[in-house]
Amino acid sequence: MAISDSFSETGVPYYRGQNIHHYFIEESKPICIDLKTFNLPVMKRSHLKEGDVLLSIVGTIGGVALVSSNENATCNCKLAIFRPNNTDGYFLSAFLKSKYGQNQIKKFTRGAVQMGLILEDMNQIMVPIFSEDFQLTVRALVQNAKEKSYQTTKAYINAENVLLSEIGLENFESSNELVNIKSFKESFGVTKRLDAEFYQKKYEQITEKIVTQKHDILINIVEICKSIEPGSKNYSDGEGLPFYRVSDYTKFGLSKPNKELTNTFFVENKDLINKLKPKKNTILFSKDGSVGTAYLLRHDLDGITSGAILHLQIKNTKEILPEYLTLVLNSKLVQMQAEKDVGGSIILHWRKEEIEQVVVPIIDFNKQKQIAKLVEESFRLKVESERLLEVAKKAVEIAIEQNEAVAIKFIKDNN
Repeated sequence: MAISDSFSETGVPYYRGQNIHHYFIEESKPICIDLKTFNLPVMKRSHLKEGDVLLSIVGTIGGVALVSSNENATCNCKLAIFRPNNTDGYFLSAFLKSKYGQNQIKKFTRGAVQMGLILEDMNQIMVPIFSEDFQLTVRALVQNAKEKSYQTTKAYINAENVLLSEIGLENFESSNELVNIKSFKESFGVTKRLDAEFYQKKYEQITEKIVTQKHDILINIVEICKSIEPGSKNYSDGEGLPFYRVSDYTKFGLSKPNKELTNTFFVENKDLINKLKPKKNTILFSKDGSVGTAYLLRHDLDGITSGAILHLQIKNTKEILPEYLTLVLNSKLVQMQAEKDVGGSIILHWRKEEIEQVVVPIIDFNKQKQIAKLVEESFRLKVESERLLEVAKKAVEIAIEQNEAVAIKFIKDNN
C-alpha cells in the first residue's frame, strides 16, 4: 500500500517539502495520515520529536524547519531529519538558517535537472561547537519567537471568533448529509452544474446564514485585477525582479520568493510590470492551487505576482475595512464557498467569475474596527517573532566571525 492511500485532512501530520516554508514546522498545513499507518514499523524511523531539525534535500534545497513539539508527526524522504547528539536542536536550526549553514548546503548540492543532497554529503556539513551557555541563550531566543508566534495565532483566532459571533455562526456545525434532492430546473437550470458535490447541504447552510443579514457579493465590494504568467523561460538564476507565487505567502505574511524574473523581461515589459506591482492595502487572493488564501499588503510590493494571484482593491473603505475583508476571505465562510465551487478537482482552480460572486457579510463598522485591531496585533506579533529569529541567526554568525561574548551582547541589545 502506498502511503498516499492514507492521506486525509485530519490525523497525524505528514510533512513534505512544500511544508518547510515556516521556521516552526507545526505552523504549516500538511496532509495527514491515520494513526495506524503512522505506527507501522517502516514509519518508526521518521517519527519526529522536539528538537529535530528538518532539511529539504530535493527540489527546493536548503529549506530548514524546527520541530518544536512532541506531538505525533512524521515526514517523507525528501526531508532529512537531523537529531543532534551534542548540539542543541534549536541552536542547530539557527546555524543551518545562517549564511554559514546555507553556503555549505549549496556547496554539497548535486544534480543538473533534479537537484538534491545525499546522505554522505550531509555528513560533511561542519557545525561549530559553542559552549552550552551560548547554545541555551540562542535556544531561549528561538523559544521566545515561538511564543510570539503562538500569540499571533491566538490573536487571529480571537478576531475570527468576533466575526462568527457577530453573524451568529460561533457554534455552527455544517450538515454531514451527502444527499440533497434538487430538480433539474433548480440545479442545472440555475447554476449549469451537474456535479453532486456542488449541492451538498453544508454549502447551502453557510450561504443562507450570511444572506439573512447585511451582505454583498465580492465584485460589488472590490476591484479585481489579474496579474500575468511570464513563463519559466523568464525566470532568473541570479538577482532579478521578485516574482511571488501562491507558495510564497500565507494569510500571515509573505516569504522571500523562490523565483525572480530576468532583467531583460523587466525592461521589455517595464510599463506593464510597474502597473501590476501591488500597492499598499491590496489584498492578494489565490485562485489556483491553495485557493482562497488572502493576504493584506501593509506596504507597496517591489515585485509582481503570478497569474494565480488576484489583486483585490476595496472600493469603499468607509464601509468595509481591508483588514476585515481579508479575515472574512480567509474564514470558513468563504473557504466553504471555494470548496463548493472547485468541487473534486485534482488541480484546484477557482474561476474568477465564481470568485466575483462570493457572498460577504457586512457587519457593524465598529465591530470591523475591533476585528482590524486584533488582526493588526496578530501581524505585529508575527513580525516580532520573525525579528527574533533573525537575531538568533545573526548571533550565530557573529559568534563564528568574532566570539560568543560579542554574540551574547548582540542578543541582549536586540531581545
